[in-house]
Amino acid sequence: MYRLFRPFLFKLDPEIAHHMTMQLVRLAGVLPLSRWFLQALFAAPEKPVEVFGLKFKNAVGLAAGYDKDGIAVQGLATLGFGHLEIGTVTPRPQPGNPKPRVFRLVEDQAVINRMGFPGQGAEFATDHLQRVLKGQRARSASRNRNLPIIGVNLGKNKDTVLEEAANDYVSLMRSFSALADYLAINISSPNTAGLRRLQGRDMLENLLSTIAGERRANAHLPDRCTPILVKLAPDLSEDELDDALDVILRNGMDGVIATNTTLERMGLRSHHQAETGGLSGSPLRIRSEAVLAQVLKRLDGRIPVISAGGIMSTDDAKRRLEMGAALVQVYTGLIYAGPGLVQKIIRAV
Repeated sequence: MYRLFRPFLFKLDPEIAHHMTMQLVRLAGVLPLSRWFLQALFAAPEKPVEVFGLKFKNAVGLAAGYDKDGIAVQGLATLGFGHLEIGTVTPRPQPGNPKPRVFRLVEDQAVINRMGFPGQGAEFATDHLQRVLKGQRARSASRNRNLPIIGVNLGKNKDTVLEEAANDYVSLMRSFSALADYLAINISSPNTAGLRRLQGRDMLENLLSTIAGERRANAHLPDRCTPILVKLAPDLSEDELDDALDVILRNGMDGVIATNTTLERMGLRSHHQAETGGLSGSPLRIRSEAVLAQVLKRLDGRIPVISAGGIMSTDDAKRRLEMGAALVQVYTGLIYAGPGLVQKIIRAV
């Protein structure tokens, strides 16, 4: 079915196509008949995986970036995902970078984006999640077969200076700890100026020690002990990656997401290759797998790893899991293969 729609979607501006499909998914999740139809259409066998103390119904998740404000959770839940990562959410609303800011590289099966964390902010996203969960914590609500595990990807506002970035992340922790099943600290997007500097040893130590301190201060509150993951870039050198992982382990973080989009452009054919921003899709596959291998070796099983970046097929997902990733996340693969990719991966792994 997606093969029939894709040519039409690909004639539209990528951001308009994204907005249109997300609104359709959101509407489908609200209407009982369409929700039932999609659940039947994308039904897949449950293959439970326990990670971070959470029970995922399968190993396939949606990467952050699709549903930035958490408005389409019910619709996305019908597509078979074992988890949904909404966001990136920032404390305050912001428009993101100027348009155009999303580009399809069809010849390369890739996308370049320089969105810059556009969104309605934390208050808007928490209101939507609370309505979806009907006032329950996500950990309780996600036991409902119709709801996958829900993660929230957190980022700083563009105008927050790096030295005060920890305040933004702590504010977001306080907003979402009682709603999300896990939180992901996004310090690796290439589209917010300076953000990736937070991956450096000293800045990352300051950030994660502050986050860890906030969690310790609320350890007596069960809904404030939410697992915290750190999402890393694929463009770190081996030494930089080892430094970041040392800091992550030392501060008691619960997991790593490897990787975000890349600034690398080697081997591209599309005329859009000169656009600035993060590259995702098929060209990221090799680099993302190399980073995953290094992360897994360095962590040596101490904390789990979610693999994202360049997963375009069932074989890609299967290889990441066989390498040792606990879970996988897809996004650009859905743009080229359609939502049926989720079901195919679940059946294959």
